[in-house]
Amino acid sequence: MGRRTDYYRDPAAPQPNSLVPGGSALVVDDAGRILLQRRADSGNWSFPGGTMNLGETLEQCVVRETREETGLEVTITGLLGIYTDPAHVIAYADGEVRQEFNITFYAAVTGGRLAVSNESTAVEWIDPNDLDAMPMHDTMRLRIAHHLAGRTWLG
Repeated sequence: MGRRTDYYRDPAAPQPNSLVPGGSALVVDDAGRILLQRRADSGNWSFPGGTMNLGETLEQCVVRETREETGLEVTITGLLGIYTDPAHVIAYADGEVRQEFNITFYAAVTGGRLAVSNESTAVEWIDPNDLDAMPMHDTMRLRIAHHLAGRTWLG
């Protein structure tokens, strides 16, 4: 841990020097549990996801990252929201300070087997009632709150 530090509405946050498109998958099972991974770089629980590679769409990025981080194959089923809050910056050990740019998609499992990757220390289906005690960044809690409130993206 410690290779990534998230700042949110923090006047002491460093100034961003990077903006990178990224996406994440909100996967919910039939019992309403949410697929989360515990990030190896921060210790926080989050949706699987990551940043785009050249030559792929953001949807392909989210499918690839979900497979790499959780062992599960998914298909995109909808859009939760676009999260580009300049008050959320992420500082990396190499000096990059990235402004948040995340599009969160709904996705459904189509195959694979749940597995931990080198980017996570745990991958689990979590009941939303158990989230309060888990270490999680405020912006992830916001996305989960949007999901639980039934928020739909209006474009």
